[in-house]
Amino acid sequence: MQRKTTKSIAVYVISLLASVPVFSQQRDLKLWYDHPSGKVWEAALPVGNGRLAAMVYGNPEAELIRLNENTVWSGSPNRNENPHALAALPEIRQLIFAGKTKEANQLAAKNIQSEKINGMCYQPVGDLQLTFPGHEQYTGYSRELDLQTAVANTVYRVNGVKYTRQVFASIPDQAIIIRLSADKPGSITFAASVKSPQKSTVAVNGNNELVLSGISGDKDGVPGKVKFQSQIRFKTEGGTAAGSSDAIQITGANAVTVYVSIATNFVNYADISADEAKRTTAYMNKVWPKNYTALLKDHITAYQHFFNRVQLDLGSTDSIKNPTDIRVRDFAHGNDPQLVALYFQFGRYLLIAASQPGGQPANLQGIWNPLMNPPWGSKYTININTEMNYWPAEEANLTEMHEPLVQMVKDLSVTGRETAKTMYGAGGWVTHHNTDLWRITGPVDPIYYGMWPMGGAWLSRHLWEKYAFSGDKKYLQTVYPALKGAAEFYLDFLVEEPEHKWLVVAPSMSPENSPKAHPGESITAGATMDNQLVFDLFSNTIHAAEALNTDKELVAKMKAARKRLPPMQVGQYGQLQEWLQDLDNPNDKHRHVSHLFGLYPANQISPYRTPQLFAAARTSLIQRGDVSTGWSMGWKVNLWARLLDGNHAWKLIKDQLTPAGVNKGENSGGGTYPNLFDAHPPFQIDGNFGCTAGICEMLLQSQDGAVHLLPALPDDWKNGRVSGLRARGGFEIKEMIWENGQLSKITIVSTLGGNLRLRVPNALKENGQLKAVSGDQLNVFFQPDETAKAEISPKANVEIDTLKETMQYDLSTKVGQVYTFTKK
Repeated sequence: MQRKTTKSIAVYVISLLASVPVFSQQRDLKLWYDHPSGKVWEAALPVGNGRLAAMVYGNPEAELIRLNENTVWSGSPNRNENPHALAALPEIRQLIFAGKTKEANQLAAKNIQSEKINGMCYQPVGDLQLTFPGHEQYTGYSRELDLQTAVANTVYRVNGVKYTRQVFASIPDQAIIIRLSADKPGSITFAASVKSPQKSTVAVNGNNELVLSGISGDKDGVPGKVKFQSQIRFKTEGGTAAGSSDAIQITGANAVTVYVSIATNFVNYADISADEAKRTTAYMNKVWPKNYTALLKDHITAYQHFFNRVQLDLGSTDSIKNPTDIRVRDFAHGNDPQLVALYFQFGRYLLIAASQPGGQPANLQGIWNPLMNPPWGSKYTININTEMNYWPAEEANLTEMHEPLVQMVKDLSVTGRETAKTMYGAGGWVTHHNTDLWRITGPVDPIYYGMWPMGGAWLSRHLWEKYAFSGDKKYLQTVYPALKGAAEFYLDFLVEEPEHKWLVVAPSMSPENSPKAHPGESITAGATMDNQLVFDLFSNTIHAAEALNTDKELVAKMKAARKRLPPMQVGQYGQLQEWLQDLDNPNDKHRHVSHLFGLYPANQISPYRTPQLFAAARTSLIQRGDVSTGWSMGWKVNLWARLLDGNHAWKLIKDQLTPAGVNKGENSGGGTYPNLFDAHPPFQIDGNFGCTAGICEMLLQSQDGAVHLLPALPDDWKNGRVSGLRARGGFEIKEMIWENGQLSKITIVSTLGGNLRLRVPNALKENGQLKAVSGDQLNVFFQPDETAKAEISPKANVEIDTLKETMQYDLSTKVGQVYTFTKK
């Protein structure tokens, strides 16, 4: 009976994969290893459904499945404004403008820094342990994470019996499913137990169910009040099951399916009144009647709805035959282009697994965390890291995965109103450089890091970007109040600086950095990133208001304020200045490159519109250096792609795909763990998402007046194919093929209609449809904003490189039409 079931499952999976485009079938989209994880969390394999997550260790004798649920956080509803901020604000500003930054820092630390609460921690549910007696000695071992099915598999032999384990987190069934089978009947014998580092209890119901109940931890004086429950139920085929005081013993089964249900009492950031036991039982009662074949079928169908939208082929070598950890070890010194495609798709897999509509956004570790007090609390660090998690959402055709972040911004636009009023006497809403499940919006951590009231500006960019790719005005109406509120805050908060009469943000900082002239004193006014962020926010809110034909008076105010923002400045070293004054140190290797926000992810610096700023940004990036933390290298891949330097972007990918600890530099130089997780170090997931976005940017850009194909193609990617990438303005690449570095075929679908301006590396056959560019770009999604002119230091020597020649074409498109072009 068991063999028939296994065969039917295999036939189903094969038939399902037959629907995947042919060129993707020819590439191995698996992370695989020839040894277990042991005790190494960074070697275990992640599965998730946006709400539930598990790390699968693949240990034959002592399997470990570490469990998470995305609302299990320490603490409970709370706020963290400092009520003394408003009274101290005028003096702090006065000290900054007088050049007394030390005194300004000290005063801000006393009056703006949070008095106690610095954000809660994302915490684990617990560990499911499966102990298999006699499995200490095994042969033929292999484990894998199949990105095409989102199933983690472990296979090995003991005494001539082949054992197979399969683990997945089902989106439609909202459960984690574990399948244990063998090719000889009666071979499955194990003990199952569960434990948690939380305050918890374990109960055994009958002979087939473990129940873990607990409550989250306290932090910063805030009591932990998130109640959670996990029900783990065992469905056996043959054999016997028996419960003891704290474990389930399965003996002589042909196969076992394990159903894991988890839920909490969390309703929203202000409400934890749900009944976690009833919720968990409801999930279990829904999934329990389904057999494994149906569970697997529904899981794969739901997952592939997202994953199969994009395929990438960069070629393959014999390296594909090696285990993934060996490929990472050898990558920087060999030729393994398929590992890049695997890493790209792994990033898309992680976003699908960590961020589903209706759930929480991916946090600093996505959704996977084994620690009660993880690094940085595994919170939402919103001075880049949270935003970076969502850089690939639109381009990599995962727009639905963007929705949890959008909802969090809507939440913050509510909680941040009180912060804006209480701390700064301003309208609108504000948040600083960290938030958490409870949507706190006051400063977090010491003032050196926390004095950054710009989180709302950066997060609001995502509201607009989602619209720029879809053109969905109904969606835009739902997010416009949050966009508007963020802009209203800065209209109130901006202050005139005395020397140039520019409007600046004060107090603030250039994230987590300070100039060499004022070490340890980060507080400042008019940091370049702040100016770029406010410019970006005003511009996007203006476009949104005009698209919705509303708030003309507000639009006029934003346009007037935008004109008074400081220009970007080129300093004495030919660099883009990080601060209002020329204080940059060309030997500064800081991980943050905040003043390059205008280059990426924003579109204020262009090789075609602002060549001097473009050259200065390049100089700044060279001065910063390549090797840094993992997430920083992920950002630099995107920056070099925007600088149209594919070879340098490729070099950063090689640096990133190096085993953690090998690179030397600030914070040990980042890199990649055996399971392809990004190393800050320690693990942060943003580097994975940053590199996935960077690979998109190397192949397709759409921010600078046109859909630019192969803008940063490295020499080593001479031939390739990609399908499914999206561009602003509602354009999708159905297929793009290049040969010997030149575009040979492109098929594009237009979902919104309108003018498509193509920028390509070589001439295309016009076919009566394409025409040479003449006149302005008429498509509203591609009309760049007027940027402030560069101010260049008399000491600066700005060298502008000659750009590679490109061809530009215009095409008038209709909604739903598909257009194909080939090389001339």
